[in-house]
Amino acid sequence: MSFFHYISHFLFKKNSLIDILPTVRGTYKENVPLANMTWLGVGGPAEVLFEPADENDLLYFIELKKNIPVTIIGGGSNLLIRDGGIPGVVIRLGKNFETIDIKEDGTITCAAGAKNTEISRKAMEAGISGFEFLCDIPGTIGGAVRMNAGAFGSSIADYLVKLEGIEPANGVHITLTRDEVPMGYRENDLPLGWVFTKVILKGTPEDKIKIQEKMNAYKKQRRETQPHGVRTAGSMFKNPIGLKAWQLIEKSGCRGLRVGDAIVSEKHSNFFVNIGNATAMDFEELINLVRKRVLENCGIQLELEVRCLGVKTKAFSSFGGK
Repeated sequence: MSFFHYISHFLFKKNSLIDILPTVRGTYKENVPLANMTWLGVGGPAEVLFEPADENDLLYFIELKKNIPVTIIGGGSNLLIRDGGIPGVVIRLGKNFETIDIKEDGTITCAAGAKNTEISRKAMEAGISGFEFLCDIPGTIGGAVRMNAGAFGSSIADYLVKLEGIEPANGVHITLTRDEVPMGYRENDLPLGWVFTKVILKGTPEDKIKIQEKMNAYKKQRRETQPHGVRTAGSMFKNPIGLKAWQLIEKSGCRGLRVGDAIVSEKHSNFFVNIGNATAMDFEELINLVRKRVLENCGIQLELEVRCLGVKTKAFSSFGGK
């Protein structure tokens, strides 16, 4: 089925998307609100949310889905989902994708849905150093690989050994070594549609007490310098080479700038916070306003670190969902 026929199917027959999806062992749900699955707490629904039972179920779905649009989301910590939601199928990896296996030599094999904080904690308990920087980074390891998450001078790229996943165009299983994964500052240049399923990392044995002390120091520093216990997606913009985004934002008079219930944090200018009932549009307008002021005042075009997904209006409301 081509994408054109996919659209035509709904425009003229008014059927549900689920009617043409392959039968799976996992679960399909229609018109699922995504706002409560993201740290910003904004955004519209998924036309269909698919939570696969396991990797074989996921592979089976991808092999048979034809040209239906698919979007992958992880822990939602670095996402801005637009108010119109996400057409097609949104895949979210659940409990069966959270396994973490640690070897004495420092090798950590984890499913893509494993939480970053849990990887850091278990590595500490096993006496494996290198993952202290993940101790306070929300989200999953799959998302961390996608954006090459990092903090305190370390990033996922420093510890990645191997990456496994599925290429969705034809359902081919992929295995890549670190040298085959093009990573840059807060980015991974692999195609956005690729579904990561397993990540293999390598740390080094270390005294547990020293690891815990470093984790405590990182957590303390974050609490002192960044907003905590609020709805935020972390750093909104990447740091330009040799510069700090928050300094450029502050220099441009944007600290405390507000659109609706979206506001530039008073504590850290590169954190945007939902202080009540913000919409995705509030955040996008605030992003554009901050970018404009920084360009005018500093001559620099800020690049988003947060990933924006979906449509601004609910494009599938007339031909999908219930």
